[in-house]
Amino acid sequence: MAEIIENTGSGKKKGGRRAPKRMGAHIDMTPMVDLMCLLITFFMLTTAFSKPKVMEITMPEKDTDKEETEGPKVDAQRTYSILLSENDRVFWYHHGAVPKDQTFPESITETDFSKDGLRKILLQKNEKVFTEIYELKEKVKKGELVLIEDSLNAQIKRIKKSDKKSPIILIKADEKTKYKSIVNVVDEMAICNIANYAIVDIAPEEVALIEKTPKK
Repeated sequence: MAEIIENTGSGKKKGGRRAPKRMGAHIDMTPMVDLMCLLITFFMLTTAFSKPKVMEITMPEKDTDKEETEGPKVDAQRTYSILLSENDRVFWYHHGAVPKDQTFPESITETDFSKDGLRKILLQKNEKVFTEIYELKEKVKKGELVLIEDSLNAQIKRIKKSDKKSPIILIKADEKTKYKSIVNVVDEMAICNIANYAIVDIAPEEVALIEKTPKK
């Protein structure tokens, strides 16, 4: 706050006229110091609570062995492929339904990213694991079970690993797919508690299946 201080000098006359009184200004910096302390506290708190939003993706370890090794075998009955294309189009098929004399199916099923689309399909395939994790979180939420966050996450991981019949999801995107569609699929994996999924290259035969599937 600024304060005007009046100079009460003698005010002697010069040339028959009384000299004007001088006025001095004094600025009180106390409120400014308080404001700076508040701003510093605000920025410290917002910096501590503002965490970067990132997507955690587990990448396979690099194989240090130069010799070619056979890839891991997956159960076809547990494996599902999700195909992505332009305009948020999403398709899926079950590897266990493909005839043994064929590598790829003759047709694929189109769905969408709504709760009654891809999410409903994933929940049906992963119903047991999803139900166990949901019930565990509800017990913690209601106070029936006391677990810290690290212990809860560890128990959720054990539930996911213990089920040997949970689905294995292969996510495949063609060249026309937008990055947003891949993010949406990975989000659905987290929502539906899918433990086993991977982003792999799409085969030319699968691209041909997308192209021949009529749009809804």
